[in-house]
Amino acid sequence: MPGPLDGVRVLELTQIVAGPFAGVNLADLGADVVKIEPPQGDGTRVIGAFAPMESKGFHVLNRGKRSIALDLKQPEAQELVHRMIPHFDVFLANARAGVADRLRLDYETLKQFREDLIYVESTGYGSSGPSATRSGSDIVAQAYSGLMAGEGKIDEHGAPQSISCSAVADYATALGAAMGVCAALYRRSITGKGEFIQTSLLLSALVLQGGHISELPVSDELLKRPIMDEIAAVRDRGGSYEEVINVRKSANATGKAFRLYYTGYRVKDGALILGSLTPANREQMRRAIGITDDPSADPDFNALDPANDAIIEELGERIRSIMLTRTMDEWIEIFDREGAPVSKVQIPEDLTHDPQVEAMDFMVDVEHEVSGPERMVGPIVRMRYNPTGAERAAPAFGVHVDEILTDIGMTAEEIADLRGTGAIAV
Repeated sequence: MPGPLDGVRVLELTQIVAGPFAGVNLADLGADVVKIEPPQGDGTRVIGAFAPMESKGFHVLNRGKRSIALDLKQPEAQELVHRMIPHFDVFLANARAGVADRLRLDYETLKQFREDLIYVESTGYGSSGPSATRSGSDIVAQAYSGLMAGEGKIDEHGAPQSISCSAVADYATALGAAMGVCAALYRRSITGKGEFIQTSLLLSALVLQGGHISELPVSDELLKRPIMDEIAAVRDRGGSYEEVINVRKSANATGKAFRLYYTGYRVKDGALILGSLTPANREQMRRAIGITDDPSADPDFNALDPANDAIIEELGERIRSIMLTRTMDEWIEIFDREGAPVSKVQIPEDLTHDPQVEAMDFMVDVEHEVSGPERMVGPIVRMRYNPTGAERAAPAFGVHVDEILTDIGMTAEEIADLRGTGAIAV
């Protein structure tokens, strides 16, 4: 059965993570996604390559697509894209502001060839303002937006460390772009009008931290201002980044009581995460651990009073000692009986054949023409009546040139002529 976006055609001029993963999501929803690569290929092709122009990272971020390689510095290649646009519904681009204009692939240019085109512009900082033309990447967006400092990780030299598990700003941007495309396609089906969609790594990172960045004076005066005053004092005297992070970690007493049951603990054979979010959850945790005298359970307990910090720290020490008395499996059984939200702390590689992942068919099997059988994480959404997930593996470099250009009505002679100019990369 076709996916929900069956019949939608997407032309993707993107590299690395944010743009490519937006294309993966659209391919998973049934769209035909054609990726334009530069003569040297997408940058992820060579990062950790296991064969020429093939890497695991590229395969993960580009499954479900077809590939065409063009030298867009050449006018003939730009004009070829103009010729392709009437055959496509969506154009994805991620680059610094101004790059698409120089290549004659900006929205105002391309909509001349298809008035109802849906165009996605994905940048680092946005399209205007003092940082618009600056180069961006996920780690840079983490730094600028506060995500990195919010994580609070510092290396042995006192330098900041990124959120290393995933390019979080990139992936959030990709999901936002795919959501915007789906909304624009729906609106176009009603109005017949196209859309210009903007996403950026900075905006996505801000959205992920709404609770910290948003301003609510009646609350901030009590919780945020004291922290910021102390951080300002550290900065005024030339204090280090590490000092700023330590102030931020320690200044908010409210979190100390909350995180007794919303944090990680070492156990006999590994680590466990407790994830209570409600008073009922915390009571489940206390019963499971055997804590009967938690003062923070009293509705009148003042978590903001510094005099209570020692009480919370003493209780935390007790819980840490108790948690070390059992294994992960033993604790999971106890917490599950109470219905409390907990999990073993696993490494990503544990999940490829995890029983829950297997039971839900979250992985998909594809066959790549170079590397053979591959097992990939599947679509982020599942639908009962419109199946999601692309069966096509990531494309080999430029392998679909003739197929794609024939689809738009070009003859073999025209394609050969373009190859002769160098507009089509070989």
